[in-house]
Amino acid sequence: MPSSSLHDEALAAHAWPFEEARKLLKRIENRKDMTEVIFETGYGPSGLPHIGTFGEVARTTWVRHAFRQMSGISTRLLAFSDDMDGLRKVPENVPNHEMLREHLGKSLTAIPDPFGTHPSFGAHNNARLKAFLDRFGFEYEFMSSTECYKSGRFDQALLAVLANYEKVRDIVLPTLGPERRETYSPFLPISPQTGIVLQVPILEWNAARGTIVFEDEGRKQELPVTGGHVKLQWKADWAMRWLALGVDYEMAGKDLISSVELSGKILRALGGRPPEGFNYELFLDEQGQKISKSKGNGLSVDEWLTYGIEESLALFMFQKPRAAKRLFFDVIPKAVDEYIALLDQYHAAAMTTAQQIESPVWHIHGGKPPAERYPVSFALLLNLVSASNAHNRDVLWGFIRTYAPEASPESNPGLDKLVGHAVRYYDDFVKPQKRYRAPSDKERAALAELSRKLRAFAGERDGEKVQFEVYEIGKTHAFEPLRDWFKAIYEVLFGQSQGPRFGSFAVLFGCAETADLIDRALAGELEHA
Repeated sequence: MPSSSLHDEALAAHAWPFEEARKLLKRIENRKDMTEVIFETGYGPSGLPHIGTFGEVARTTWVRHAFRQMSGISTRLLAFSDDMDGLRKVPENVPNHEMLREHLGKSLTAIPDPFGTHPSFGAHNNARLKAFLDRFGFEYEFMSSTECYKSGRFDQALLAVLANYEKVRDIVLPTLGPERRETYSPFLPISPQTGIVLQVPILEWNAARGTIVFEDEGRKQELPVTGGHVKLQWKADWAMRWLALGVDYEMAGKDLISSVELSGKILRALGGRPPEGFNYELFLDEQGQKISKSKGNGLSVDEWLTYGIEESLALFMFQKPRAAKRLFFDVIPKAVDEYIALLDQYHAAAMTTAQQIESPVWHIHGGKPPAERYPVSFALLLNLVSASNAHNRDVLWGFIRTYAPEASPESNPGLDKLVGHAVRYYDDFVKPQKRYRAPSDKERAALAELSRKLRAFAGERDGEKVQFEVYEIGKTHAFEPLRDWFKAIYEVLFGQSQGPRFGSFAVLFGCAETADLIDRALAGELEHA
């Protein structure tokens, strides 16, 4: 149970995970046998796990943590894999397409692994899912659809669907086209002959016997709905799963709103209560298209973590979950620096507990944000790499130590990782886009004065003092608006139109070194760098 003070603050908090947790409190307020609350996230393993899957688990985890602070009630998070689903098409981003085509229609756990590392394609993708959830330290229980069906865990819920066959069917039929209505059944029998998950009409259903009758390869067959002999259509399957596992909370993407509503109706027909949850917006790729695990567009977790720290990815997931966001490489630097700023703000002496638990970093770190501080931003590091032409971590750390003597790779492991990320990001994304330009006469005069001023500062380490002088030079040379002055500085010195506070950069790189950089630019030595 959280401390009484934290509990009271949590009850009054407004960050979105607390708002979601508040819905759960209302849900269980009249529950007599209150032992635990069940959270669930679902995963369709027909393609490799992608960053959206991570986002759903992360967001659910933050709601779960908020709920714990507000209630102290035991919780579980089920990471459910729908691995008994039939493979309908071959994913684009996996090997051995021809082999997979031979097994189309079969359950994912009945198809050989195209990578050759696991007993089945479903097992391979499940392992991938667990690996990257474990990488981030999520607390969860993995659950396989195949295991639940075959072990009998779903048997009672499946029999409930069979007993309410007409109700379930009639809920779904109005949402289907004319042709699909003719053959629809909530049950998909698995062919004993071919192993294919069949989408065929059900000729008879018998609740007393617990069986369905259908035609397979020209002859009637009767199968029990229990024991893993059938698979439910996914909307009915979702409702059945909620019933069987007692799920209290599950969120889903905006594209599944109608499916959530339909599954909720089915669950009510079975005598259950739909879980709480909300619909988050989808991520978009560079072209503004929805990210798809089968297409492999957008970013993977590994790609993000090549260029940004783990916390920056978590922050990106935390912020504005109901807003569609473009998920591509160029969002990483902003996410990194927003995390650094929020962490610094969290540790400010003036922050109260009530303010701290509203901060994204409190949620991201499970209520225990690290003490490490970042004396330099990612944007500053990128410009430092550019200006120094240094791609060696030791050289970059030399600049950092001069600027922040107390910093070191040992005491600032997060910053040390960030140094490596900055070098890689600069090489792959910044350097290829650089376009230096020569200064105008007006800009040349202002830059020459800035060079002289910086030399006079010598070992100055107060970035605000330098920034003030940069402003004054811009005003003296009549730049209007003043942002045109800073735009000129970055275009002439760095080949880009924007960057971090120039005063902060100058004291990090060194005022004399920055003056040398300006002189090289004025001599035309940077234009082809």
